[in-house]
Amino acid sequence: MSRDVHVIDHPLVQHKLTLMRKKDTSTKSFRELVHEVSALLAYEITRDMPMQEIEIETPLEQMTSRVIDGKKIVLASILRAGNGFLDGMLQIIPGARVGHIGLYRDPETLQAVEYYFKMPQGMEERDVIVLDPMLATGNSAVAAVDRLKQTNPRSIRFVCLVTCPQGIKTFHDAHPDVPIYTPAIDRGLNDHGYIVPGLGDAGDRIFGTK
Repeated sequence: MSRDVHVIDHPLVQHKLTLMRKKDTSTKSFRELVHEVSALLAYEITRDMPMQEIEIETPLEQMTSRVIDGKKIVLASILRAGNGFLDGMLQIIPGARVGHIGLYRDPETLQAVEYYFKMPQGMEERDVIVLDPMLATGNSAVAAVDRLKQTNPRSIRFVCLVTCPQGIKTFHDAHPDVPIYTPAIDRGLNDHGYIVPGLGDAGDRIFGTK
């Protein structure tokens, strides 16, 4: 049982995350930065993906060479902010299938309520990468992975832009076997369940709804 947290401290990722945190970063710039960071994160998340050997022909001769089976990867976006991750990830893993999990946070209880769930068929043969920019209270992430595990995927990884100790604990108390990939573990949560210092509401900033 792993309780893995992979902090991705690559200078390009850290640089772009700093620009995203700035409150005066425009919606356009924020969206572009999410796209760029998600593509960079895709490199790190797929570092240990299983590979298979195929026969190919170079201009000079035949050979056996290795490939990732991209069609076996599912990018599971937690709506709506997770969709900001999709384009950058798909640029790197164009063969991936895409699933969606619709959750909203009840403002009174801070618990996740599901309203939509759609995944590709044959999940038991697939490796899932769950996308959600913020792992804050951890409740939405736990609910999403609870639901995903019902489809019996081959593996699950969780990726976010920013998290905090409370979110990691809540998530790994429920799912100790699912590794977390993130560029930043911030100080904690405020009274409204937002990560501080954080970067605000990622969904609002990606889609310009505030």
